[in-house]
Amino acid sequence: MADKKVKVTLVRSLIGTKESHRATVRGLGLRRMHSSATLEDTPAVRGMINKVSYLLKCEG
Repeated sequence: MADKKVKVTLVRSLIGTKESHRATVRGLGLRRMHSSATLEDTPAVRGMINKVSYLLKCEG
C-alpha cells in the first residue's frame, strides 16, 4: 500500500472557510487555486481529504 498515490487539486477558494479547513489544505501541500499535490494514500491523508472534500478534486 505504500506505493499508492492520490493526486489532489484545490478547485475552490479558501475565502470564507473555517480556519481549521485552511490549515488542513495547507497540510495537504496546497497553496493556491488549481495547485496540485501527489500524496501517499494513507488513512491520515484520507481523513484530511474527507474533511475538505468540498474544496478538492481527487484523482487516483
